[in-house]
Amino acid sequence: MNKESDRLFFSIIIPVYNRPDEIGELLQSLTSQYYSHFEVLIIEDGSTERCENIVNSFTEELDIRYFYKENSGQGFSRNYGFKKAEGDFFIIFDSDCLIPPHYLEEVEKGIRTRKLDAYGGPDKAHESFSALQKAISYSMTSPFTTGGIRGNKKHSGKFHPRSFNMGISRAVYEKVGGFKITRMGEDIEFSIRIINNGFKTGLISDAWVYHKRRTSLSDFYNQLHFFGRARINVGRFYPSEIKWIHLLPSIFVFCILFWLTLPFWQLTVFEITGIIGGGFFILLGAHATIKNKSLVVGVLSMATSFLQIFAYGMGFLSEFIRKYVD
Repeated sequence: MNKESDRLFFSIIIPVYNRPDEIGELLQSLTSQYYSHFEVLIIEDGSTERCENIVNSFTEELDIRYFYKENSGQGFSRNYGFKKAEGDFFIIFDSDCLIPPHYLEEVEKGIRTRKLDAYGGPDKAHESFSALQKAISYSMTSPFTTGGIRGNKKHSGKFHPRSFNMGISRAVYEKVGGFKITRMGEDIEFSIRIINNGFKTGLISDAWVYHKRRTSLSDFYNQLHFFGRARINVGRFYPSEIKWIHLLPSIFVFCILFWLTLPFWQLTVFEITGIIGGGFFILLGAHATIKNKSLVVGVLSMATSFLQIFAYGMGFLSEFIRKYVD
């Protein structure tokens, strides 16, 4: 392996579970990187639909290694990759991402100029994505929804990288270790521990990935319900990390349930609150339409944004009741 002392060598670690087609698309995107000083580690997490043959088809184009292990979840699979990695910096992606050609160039520049020990990047929708995928992407990144905090340059407090697009230095791994929990907020807990150990984190806004996410409304609902539960799980380790903004989706759920009872006793309040809520989602849909230059995406974004907020709130409430009330 030809490592140049004056350049950062990156280890890209990608856990995968029964998604061989996604891995093929992700690896193809990595072959176009302008910055070539990296290796790729695919960690097959006990899949029944293995991707080994697809990985092997890229051995001429990428410095790539494949590992198969028993299923343990994405967090512990990343830990497995950390132990095998040879890089100065470890980068982790979700398997449903596509990586633009400039990505590693921007990461190296951001790390060097800002002296970052760990970083995260935003996500966007690729032009090839379906209308539903673009709507889901909008919901997860829009300033009108809580998703906007994930890649916002004006985020409050210290930046907490998320594991769909995240990197840590070898020094961070050697001091902090890997993930302590394998799912349900594992990346949030990991980021908090990195910061608490005195390392510098930051958002590299130009190091985005194209994140395909879920491809059906039911899958998207389940994913966001899980995210809501995960926030409570993180609160078990760090109670102060449950902030007022995390309560908003649950308040939204209560408002919806309250609104649905109004026709039985006060029509005027029902109409007023309905107009306010409807106006918010119409404004959101208009913004999504303009941003994506598609009315279809705009209309779908109204539905996905509603689902995002409602599902997160329901997940948050259900896990809160399970942990602290039952």
